[in-house]
Amino acid sequence: MNRHDARIEFAILVLTIALVATSSCAPHSVSGSTTASRTITVAQSGTADVIGSDSATLQKAADMLRPGDTLVIGPGTYRMDASLLIPSDVTVRGTDGKILLKSRGVESTLTEDADYGDRYVSVTNPERFHPGMGVEISDDALHSGWDVTIARIMSVEDHILKIDPPTVRDYDLEHKHARVSNTYPILCAMNAENVSLEDLTVDGNKAENLYLDGCRGGAIYLYNVRNVTVKNCVARNYNGDGISFQISENVRVLNSESYGQTGYGVHPGTGSSNSLVERCRLHNNGDIGLFLCWRVRHGQFRDNVIEDNGHYGISIGHKDTDNEFANNTIARNGTSGVYFREETPVNSGNRNTFRGNKVIDNGNAKAGYGFYIAKGVNDTVISGNDISDGGGTGHYAIYRASGAGPVRLEKNSIQGRVGN
Repeated sequence: MNRHDARIEFAILVLTIALVATSSCAPHSVSGSTTASRTITVAQSGTADVIGSDSATLQKAADMLRPGDTLVIGPGTYRMDASLLIPSDVTVRGTDGKILLKSRGVESTLTEDADYGDRYVSVTNPERFHPGMGVEISDDALHSGWDVTIARIMSVEDHILKIDPPTVRDYDLEHKHARVSNTYPILCAMNAENVSLEDLTVDGNKAENLYLDGCRGGAIYLYNVRNVTVKNCVARNYNGDGISFQISENVRVLNSESYGQTGYGVHPGTGSSNSLVERCRLHNNGDIGLFLCWRVRHGQFRDNVIEDNGHYGISIGHKDTDNEFANNTIARNGTSGVYFREETPVNSGNRNTFRGNKVIDNGNAKAGYGFYIAKGVNDTVISGNDISDGGGTGHYAIYRASGAGPVRLEKNSIQGRVGN
């Protein structure tokens, strides 16, 4: 090494040491930011950082957040014309007497096909929409799951809505009745991490809105997130699902309530792993209390009350493996307390464990099951549970369908039939 090179290397070393020392001595927030954490407040009147009573007000406040900040939403009903999108590394907290209420639904047919990647859609009734509004684009064939487009209106000019992001499918007007409606998730964290949602009530106003399933929406909706906590929240009356999280890791739903949805109370899905749903009440939903969708793995579901749902208390299906359900009360659900959906053996909800649950009085006048274990399901453990069959004709405490794999029963208290 020559003298010139040695001087350069020495200078780099000194600079590196200085940077490390500066970094290690600077004040850091919990999230790693070097700036002090702040509290941003929203209120409908009085003194606050942002004043207003709608989704635009809340989004303005959310857009002010930096890592480590907390957004506090004051009392009152906030009309939600669009999704409230929450960034990473923040806390959003409500106060007593606040509600995020979905606005009344509107809809219009398209006047021409909306093709894949379209940012401009032509509608019959543009007067029903306004910039900033959330919308869904769909048709009679593409109206569920990942086939629908969820976007925000950027502008309205004549009959043209400019949207962002663009459409994700081809929507056919002539044969499949393509349409736009103001249907969207309400409280959202998307492509985010290290978020806490606390003490919030979200109302879907289902009587005045169209259905949106949990892949694309919900009263509280999480997509592609890590380390997100929903705590002491209420999701209610959504025409779809209450709390849905998709393609996510380490989501925690704690001490929360989901009721009155047309779909599911809580819906982990699409490869979500290491979920925790604890001390929640999932009740009086039209379909299912707790719905494990595709590839929900290594989750913990414990100390919940799951009752009075239209069809099933808990539904388990495609590759939903290695989960534990402990100390839950699963009662008076329409058909089955725990229901395994039929899949091929390799794709079934295998290696799930149930410990210390009360599975009681599930079923209807025609049939009922404490546990329904479908063909192809393997290695289920049912240990230390109290299980009753509801007492009706055609009811079973545990029913193992023909072709179901091994079920290990240990120290359960069972009242009623066990069979296949």
